[in-house]
Amino acid sequence: MKPTYCMILTTTTSKAEADRLAVMLVGKNLAACVQAVQISSTYTWQDDLVSEAEWLLLIKTRAALYQQVEDALRKHHSYETPEIICVPITAGSAPYLAWIDATTMDLG
Repeated sequence: MKPTYCMILTTTTSKAEADRLAVMLVGKNLAACVQAVQISSTYTWQDDLVSEAEWLLLIKTRAALYQQVEDALRKHHSYETPEIICVPITAGSAPYLAWIDATTMDLG
């Protein structure tokens, strides 16, 4: 059975960009909720080892909206290759999942 809900992860360089992306996604009813958490990331980029502060966005939505969220992130994200990872939600509080349904766009 395919999950109905998912959490999409992405990172940004600044709180301002995290807030801008969150407002855009929730404002377009592509996400019910976006949480931003400051993190420390270490990774290799263009053959360099990088350690820096980033903002992790936890985007809660319906699985059917994944592609639209990915497209919006690709269009509005400042990173050349943004992290966009989809994690299925296999279980959750029924009232919370109903709230996700009520606050995200219906693909009908």
